[in-house]
Order: sequence, then C-alpha cells, then structure tokens
Amino acid sequence: MTYPEAIQFLYGLRLFGAKFGLENTLKLAALAGEPQKKLRFIHVAGTNGKGSTCAMLESIYRAAGLRTGLFTSPHLVSFRERIQVNRQLISEADVVRLVEKFRALSAEFPKEHHPTFFEVLTMMALDFFAEQNCDIVIWETGLGGRLDATNIVTPLASVITNIALDHQQWLGDTVEQIAFEKAGIIKPGVPAITATDAPGALAVIEKIAKEKNAPLTIVKGEPEMADAVALPGEYQKRNAALALATVEILQKQIRMSKPQIVFGLQSVQWPGRLQLIQKDGKRILLDGAHNVAGAKVLREAVEKNFPTHKKTLILGILDDKDWPHICETLAPLAETILAVPVASQRTGNPEELAAACRAANPAARVFVCGSLDEALEKMPLNNLIIVTGSLYLVGEALERLGHFPPAKSERELNEWNAK
Repeated sequence: MTYPEAIQFLYGLRLFGAKFGLENTLKLAALAGEPQKKLRFIHVAGTNGKGSTCAMLESIYRAAGLRTGLFTSPHLVSFRERIQVNRQLISEADVVRLVEKFRALSAEFPKEHHPTFFEVLTMMALDFFAEQNCDIVIWETGLGGRLDATNIVTPLASVITNIALDHQQWLGDTVEQIAFEKAGIIKPGVPAITATDAPGALAVIEKIAKEKNAPLTIVKGEPEMADAVALPGEYQKRNAALALATVEILQKQIRMSKPQIVFGLQSVQWPGRLQLIQKDGKRILLDGAHNVAGAKVLREAVEKNFPTHKKTLILGILDDKDWPHICETLAPLAETILAVPVASQRTGNPEELAAACRAANPAARVFVCGSLDEALEKMPLNNLIIVTGSLYLVGEALERLGHFPPAKSERELNEWNAK
C-alpha cells in the first residue's frame, strides 16, 4: 500500500458516516491490544478553544522534557496534522502501516457495523502514541464527548473549554443539551476543569461532576502567567488560564516548574487562529471562526487590534452552520466583502452569504467570487484582509499562500455525515 492508497482507504470510510457510540471503538481497541491502557491522557472537549488549549498543554509538557502526543481535528491541510508526537507530524510510512493494520481489523466487523473514519483514526492515534511511548497525550474530542470515539480513555483530567451553540443537529438545540454531551467526558473520581461561564451549561457540568464524584474546578479570571501566551487574542488568555489550572491540578502526577510553564506558553504555535501573515506586501489575518461565538471573538479582536485599518473580509461558511448570524456579526467590520465557496460538499451558497452581508452592512461593497483564488487576486494592497468563516477555508488559504504544501485530497477527509 502506498501513502495515496492509504489516504484513499480513509476517504472511503466516510461512506460509513459518523456513528455516535463507543461499541465499535472499544471492540477495535480490544483487537489492537488496548493501547489506551498504556497511556496517560488529558481529555479536552468544548465548543471553541479546544485546539488552542490542547496546543498550550502540549507545549507546556514538552517544555518540561516529556514526550507528548497531540490528537486534534480537523486538519487544515494534511491528514498527518491530526496525530503528532513532540509536534512532529506522523510520517507517511506510519500512516500506511497503521491503515493496513486497522483495515485488517475492521474486516472482522459485519458490514452494517463497519468502523467509521473517526473510529479508525482514533485507534490509529492510540496505537501510534503507545508505540512511541508518549509520557502524556493531549486528547481532543471529535464531536461532543459522551458518545465520541475518543471517550474510551480514562484521563488524568477532563477539560471543558466552554459551551456555545454549534453542531445543534447532532448535540442538541440548547446550551444545556450540548453541555450534557460535552460533560460526558467526565469520569468517576477524575478531576474536571472548565472555563464555561454560561449559567445553564455550568449547572449541567456541576451536576454531572457531582454525580461522578469528580472534583470540579471552575476557572475564573486570568492568572499573571496567562499573559505569557504567544497566541494573539484576548480570548487566548482564558484558554491559557484553563491550561494553567489543569497543569496545577496535575502537579502531583507531573511536576512542572514555573519557568517550564512560562516557556511552554511563550513558544506555543497553533495556525489558523488569529494568524497574521504577510504576503506580497499584504497583511492577511486568518481565523477559523465557524460559529457565532467564534465570530464574536474575532470581531472583538479585530476592533481592538486594528481599529484604524481599512478591512476586506473574505468569507466562506459551511451551510450547516448558523451563517446568517455569522454574517450579521462579521459584515460590519469591513468596507469590502468577498463571499466565496468553501472547498467542501457542505459549502454555503456565496450568493446567500453576500445577501446576508449586504443586509448587515449596507455601506459595504459586496462581491461574490467563484473561488478563494479569485478572491485572493482581488485583495486590495492597503487593506487588512480577513479570511474567515471556516477552518476548511483557512486551511485552503494557508495552502494557497504557500504556508502548507498542497494536499487537496487530504483536506477532503474532513468531510463526514453523521448517522
């Protein structure tokens, strides 16, 4: 099997959708020798900020000399971004080897219960981290938490970043319902930490933590060390505070010094989140704000950090997101708006995005572009360019702007349909 063939096999697994439940993953884990039992985890769920919080935790523990595993999704360009050890992407050869292994194990399932893409991916990651003798694995949920394939682990700590409306078609229509799913990662007796401030969501998390006798820490405010975080945006200080609280709670299991923690925060990298790049004399801000809460955070950051800049918005949103309210939030930022399709089967209609933007900002010049490439060619030289609305779009932009090698067929692996 070649690497492209391995990717094609994974691509084919999308036909099995995203079935919620742990039965398949537990069976695959048993067939693979229970690799999750050889590892220590910090399990991270939440609506926004999961990836950034994971990146901070990974950077802090790596700064202390630990061998760190990092499991995140979606990927911006390359599938290999999802599984990293000491921030090195898994090699193509290891992807091939693990795909072959789990293809064979998947053949033992009846067709109607065939493992999905995310179930196979989860087991590939667990197997690889165990092989690599990782000291700690920073383990991000895929969707939700309670019935997510990642939830077969018993972590050292369960971390919930925040709760907002997103993926309502799968997780529920209220923050309380969504909190119930996210809080499903809380395990009996295992410390839980959250920065959630939505009262209804917090009440649900507190109730579940109490039922499971899990000590709960609610992070409020930002400790002085949070200012050390290298990632831009005021909201990253809240994510840093959450990471710092987690590290403090785990000091008995994993001793950390203050210089190690500060260095970890100062050196963290996480692309596609308020990432400012220069290209051909243009300033381009990339942020994967893909729900209303994320759009509000982006708007606040732009208004604070670029108050006098003329702004052009390149906007592409998936159709299953709350795009009318995302447009309503972001359109007032810009004097020029370019609505584009996302390179996804689930793309929103640029004509509809443009209409929503015109309604939200009648003074703006709004155009519809047939592709991101066309929009990038139209970028004014003297404006701040903001590319946002979807992490898929941000990944495509990073590739087009030369910050990632091309991997179009791999970006399509982010597509799935829940069943």
